[in-house]
Amino acid sequence: MKDAHDPLRNRILAVLSEDARRRILPKLTHVEMALGEVIYESGQSIDYIYFPIDCIVSLLYETISGSSAEISVVGREGLVGVSVVMGSDSTPNRLVVQSKGTAYRMLATDLKQEFNAQSEIRILTLRFTQALITQMSQTAVCNRHHAIEQQLCRWLLLSLDRLDTNRLDMTQELIANMLGVRREGVTEAAGKLQRLGIIEYRRGHITVVDRKKLEARCCECYAVVKKETDRLEVRPLTL
Repeated sequence: MKDAHDPLRNRILAVLSEDARRRILPKLTHVEMALGEVIYESGQSIDYIYFPIDCIVSLLYETISGSSAEISVVGREGLVGVSVVMGSDSTPNRLVVQSKGTAYRMLATDLKQEFNAQSEIRILTLRFTQALITQMSQTAVCNRHHAIEQQLCRWLLLSLDRLDTNRLDMTQELIANMLGVRREGVTEAAGKLQRLGIIEYRRGHITVVDRKKLEARCCECYAVVKKETDRLEVRPLTL
């Protein structure tokens, strides 16, 4: 079992070649990621990118009126701040820590240098970007066409995949804000899942007790995203 602070718990760092690790690991700094911490504001210059270890970061879009909705989540499968290698020094989204934990931080300029000079880093970063785009697309489809219960199931599964526990510290109000729906809808959906013995909910805490049933009640959106994300675990070929 890997040490709790082992950078190789991050999937991108884990599949790097030994040569790439020797270059990149010394450039990383271990940081704590507090619940609710804002990593970037919309339009803010990105100075650092983050490789999550056991935290989850939400990418949120906020409207002029102040309402918001989550468009994707990033955990140990990827990195936060990928737009710096896609031709932009900022992001249109607000990035907030959804589940506290730790990450490894790296200067954005260092990632750009590695991306431009090394095909291995370039392939991995672009592969993660494809997975992130897939998640964003499926989130849009799910929010438009699927019931709140299915959206909640998808959100819970995506969160569980990025944690070492089956417990989430999250209020129904915050989940509603993430999904961009009314709190009453989340309360009703969570209550139904609890009556079915799939989750247990106590104020601010959700425990998934039957993952198989949770997956069975979820729409196809979760499986599409998971398939694309799992490709990150395949070691890339160096061009």
